[in-house]
Amino acid sequence: MTSRERVLAAFAHEEPDRVPRWCGASPEFIAKAKRHLGIADTEALLVRFGDDFRRVWTRYAGPREFSPDQALAEDSTYRTPFGIERHGSGYGMPKGHPLAHATLKQVHDYPWPDPQWMDVSRIRAEALAWERRYAILAGDWSPYWHDAIDLFGMDTLMVRMTDDPAVVDAVLAHVVDYYFEVSRRIFDAAADALDVFFIGNDFGSQMGPLLSPRHFERFLLPHLRRLIDLGHAYRLKVQLHCCGGYEPFIPLMMAAGLDGLHAVQPCCRGMDLHALKARYGDRILFNGAIDSQHVLIACTPESVREKTREVIAIMAPGGGYVAGASHDYILGETPVENVLAMFDAVREFGVYPIGKAVGS
Repeated sequence: MTSRERVLAAFAHEEPDRVPRWCGASPEFIAKAKRHLGIADTEALLVRFGDDFRRVWTRYAGPREFSPDQALAEDSTYRTPFGIERHGSGYGMPKGHPLAHATLKQVHDYPWPDPQWMDVSRIRAEALAWERRYAILAGDWSPYWHDAIDLFGMDTLMVRMTDDPAVVDAVLAHVVDYYFEVSRRIFDAAADALDVFFIGNDFGSQMGPLLSPRHFERFLLPHLRRLIDLGHAYRLKVQLHCCGGYEPFIPLMMAAGLDGLHAVQPCCRGMDLHALKARYGDRILFNGAIDSQHVLIACTPESVREKTREVIAIMAPGGGYVAGASHDYILGETPVENVLAMFDAVREFGVYPIGKAVGS
């Protein structure tokens, strides 16, 4: 099977030839792994890891003053599409919350970004360059929950959900309107060359959901459903990256039509792999589940190999599983030897039928 066929079989809850592999890694880890292995380019590294996915991106082509990385204040490292400058490592932390005390009129008058600023002209050609060998991820990341936190501040957002829900609704609508239109333009340009609409919002913490199921269903689920419906309208699978313990939300996500969940952190409350597979594994794809927080970053390669073998034995039978780390970004401090051990173990033990492969 090709990588693309393998992934689509997993999404269909069929058993492919072997468990698909997913490599999401930070730029720091990618650079370190290339040095460690003496590999010159990122594509060759992904081939070594056996990654069955590739991703295509839009490019910013709008005004300089609204760009993610131009015309920034001296201590800023990044600007969100909604004008929030951030500082610190990685994408950093927001330097302010401009809509914390906004009225409904001020929300509507806010300088919301123009989806036309995102250039989609090269998406299709870049996707087709892989000749349909890989499962192609595309669409705007659409982290609307995080953007709302940036715009309000988290404490204020939680209070305003109760005290002024119309303002929260208006902000979320503007944010998702932008992401919806960017992704719609991507899909209009290239849907026939794409496979998975991949979006991300972290609704969970180490100790469980960040908000109640009632508030999730009231404020966030309608926007998630809107994005899911958009992907399905173009015959794409829709996969959500979501960190933390969010198990109470999974039935709501499935009812909204979500096809896949990434990256499944087994050390978070409610995310026991046996329970997740038994309750939901025949109706939604799970991607990840090999512990980044403890196993990949702190164990020996031999322990990583055995832990990967255990996870495959739980998650892979019946299909509906993609193997990878339990976070989208393998961090720079993660030992390269451990990541190699994980991917090599998936290749070794992830051959269907799983019972035979794992027991051999």
